[in-house]
Amino acid sequence: MHGVRPAVGGRMPRVSEEQQQSPSRKIPFSDAFRAFIPQGWAPYDATPKEQLPAAAPAVARRAAVSALFPGERLVVPAGGFKVRSNDTDYRFRPHSAFAHLTGLGTDREPDAVLVLEPTDDGHEPTLYFMPRAPREAEQFYADARYGEMWVGQRDSLEEMTQRTGIRCAPVGELTEALAKDADSLRLRVLREADPALTEQVDQLRESLGQEESAVSDAELAVALSELRLVKDAFEVEQMREACAATAEGFEAVVADLPEAVRRGRGERWVEGVFGLHARHVGNAVGYDTIAASGDHANTLHWIRNDGELREGDLLLLDAGVELDTLYTADITRTLPVSGRFSEAQRRVYQVVLEAQEAAIAVARPGTTFSDVHRAAIDVIARRLEEWGLLPVSAEESVGPDGGQHRRWMVHGTSHHLGIDVHDCAQARTENYREGVLAEGMVITVEPGLYFKSTDLLVPEELRGIGVRIEDDILITADGNENLSAALPRDPDEVEAWMAPLLGR
Repeated sequence: MHGVRPAVGGRMPRVSEEQQQSPSRKIPFSDAFRAFIPQGWAPYDATPKEQLPAAAPAVARRAAVSALFPGERLVVPAGGFKVRSNDTDYRFRPHSAFAHLTGLGTDREPDAVLVLEPTDDGHEPTLYFMPRAPREAEQFYADARYGEMWVGQRDSLEEMTQRTGIRCAPVGELTEALAKDADSLRLRVLREADPALTEQVDQLRESLGQEESAVSDAELAVALSELRLVKDAFEVEQMREACAATAEGFEAVVADLPEAVRRGRGERWVEGVFGLHARHVGNAVGYDTIAASGDHANTLHWIRNDGELREGDLLLLDAGVELDTLYTADITRTLPVSGRFSEAQRRVYQVVLEAQEAAIAVARPGTTFSDVHRAAIDVIARRLEEWGLLPVSAEESVGPDGGQHRRWMVHGTSHHLGIDVHDCAQARTENYREGVLAEGMVITVEPGLYFKSTDLLVPEELRGIGVRIEDDILITADGNENLSAALPRDPDEVEAWMAPLLGR
């Protein structure tokens, strides 16, 4: 059930006036109802709320941002709902930078805004959000976005302060707060998080005759993204937990493979089993699950998941559990549906595993992000040359004027991972693709080989085989830790792991 979508704090509405009013469905409230509805409710529980697990480490993160922008007002919105259709929204997820700086995850606080107000010795944070309305207020029973009757009991200002450790204020006071002393200090806003608020900030700047600020806003976005390149101790433990939960989800999928084959549309069954597990132990999946059987595995982002699972095929399962704190795993295993690899499947699989092990071996402090990719593709290109598939030598293919091997592995080997599946996406190239690995970084290592069924350059026995193996790697002081090592990778170990789960 969904209804009216009000404007927030004087800000621009996110949907059309017609959508907000929903005149064809809106039922008026009588005066008798308005008088009756506030009566007879138990008082709210006054027990102090526990601080959220991610709130404490967020203090140091805010301090790090503060040090980068002294004397400036920084505005980091959570963002709002995104419309799925008409007045039906997708489940809310706060912007990752907002979650990182406040500790608020899952589906909490649409339209909230964190403001870091400059002080003599740093910044003072204030969290603006829509607090719980009294039961005699129309919002209590009539507001489909914030009303307790619609979305459940919300926190008061005091309760939200207890949960986050941040001073809180009603979001209706935000406009006045942003305008205060705005002519004497620089204001930066995370533009992508909340377009309506960004427009309001731009109008404020324009009214004060301030110059275009898109560049300074972009600098804030980059800084907030790069802040997540190195994970703190809390984040590392969250990543371990996400990987452990994901491994359990993979086990659940394997145990249900016979049912997926029997039911038809087995890719959907696999997606559903993993999604059930992820939703139960965490918040949800960290991204749309790829459950690609047979030739579908050769489509890198196969999320249609509408195909059959057949005995004798491989299943490429790329999936991750997202925790309530929004940290997500990202793991891929390529599994024989029958529980045993064919000779041709094993041949391709062994090359991908060799490439992955070579890449993991160089993932350590002091090496570059691109070194990991180079280690993987050196193996891929060499084996493709041995198989007679490359039109040039392996050395030429991996050179600056080559790239022929990319016909069969078009993607990169790694990306940063954390509160986003592709974490730190706004980081500068020199700090990402050309950056140096450091202790506390978490990256994926995921080489693959993809031989489409229509690729006539590939031997017939290899056509339709797609293999990717992906693990989540924590860079440690003296090397790395495979956070997803609980799931086997060696083909013999994969078969041995699958056998009892399949009842064989």
